[in-house]
Amino acid sequence: MDVDFLKNILEGVKMGNIEIEDALKELKILPFEDLGYAKIDHHRSIRNGYPEVIYCEGKTDEHILGIIEKMSQKNCNILGTRVKKETYEKIKKIYPNCKYEELGRIIKIQNKPIENIGKGNIVVVTGGTSDIPVAEEAYHTAHFLGNNVKKLYDVGVAGIHRLLNNKELLFDARVIIAVAGMEGALASVVGGLVDVPVIAVPTSVGYGANFNGLSALLTMLNSCASGISVVNIDNGFGAGYLASMINKL
Repeated sequence: MDVDFLKNILEGVKMGNIEIEDALKELKILPFEDLGYAKIDHHRSIRNGYPEVIYCEGKTDEHILGIIEKMSQKNCNILGTRVKKETYEKIKKIYPNCKYEELGRIIKIQNKPIENIGKGNIVVVTGGTSDIPVAEEAYHTAHFLGNNVKKLYDVGVAGIHRLLNNKELLFDARVIIAVAGMEGALASVVGGLVDVPVIAVPTSVGYGANFNGLSALLTMLNSCASGISVVNIDNGFGAGYLASMINKL
C-alpha cells in the first residue's frame, strides 16, 4: 500500500465511485494486517517511502507465499531476501513475473513500474570475488528501490591498482557501498579517496582469524577515514536500503 493507493480510495469516495463501507474495509487493515504468523506492515511505504521487504530465511514456504499473496493484493512491488532456489521455484509457479537473482538470493515481483527516485549513481565495490554474493544483495536491493547502480568487483587492497584504475567511477558516485571480508581494509581506502558517504559491509569471507567476519567488522568500525558508516556482517540488504535513502535525499 502506498500514498497513491490512499489517494485513489479518497478520490473514489469523493466522486461517489466507492461506498464509504467499502473504503473502510480497505482502510481498517492500516497500519498492519494480522495473518496470525505475520503482521504485514502495509503502512510502511507511507511512513518510510518503501514497502516492507520479506526476510525469507527461517520462514516456511507457506508463510512466504501467504505474505506475498497479501502484498500482491495491494499491488505492491515485492522484494524478498535470503531466498532458497527451491522456494523461488514454488513462488514462480504462482507468480510467473517473479525474478530470482541467484547469487544474491533475492526475489523480485514487480507489480507496477519502479520510479527512479535516485539523484545520482550508487556504486557497489567489492574487495574480492568471494564478496560478490553479499554485494549482489546490495546491488539488487538498491536497484529495485529505484536507483541507478553500478558494479566494481574484485578491486581489493591486495592489488590496489585495480581500484585506482577505476577511480572515475568512484568519483562519479553519490553513494558507495564497499563490501569486503578478510581484514576489511577496502572501506578505509575508498573512504580516503572520495567526498561522498561510504557504506561499509563486512563479509564472513576469510580464514580462521577472520572469525566469520568479525575482523572485517572491527576494522571498518575503527576506520581512520571519515564519512564511513558500517552495517552488520553480510548485510548487503541493509547497505542497499541505506544507500537508496541517502541517494533520494
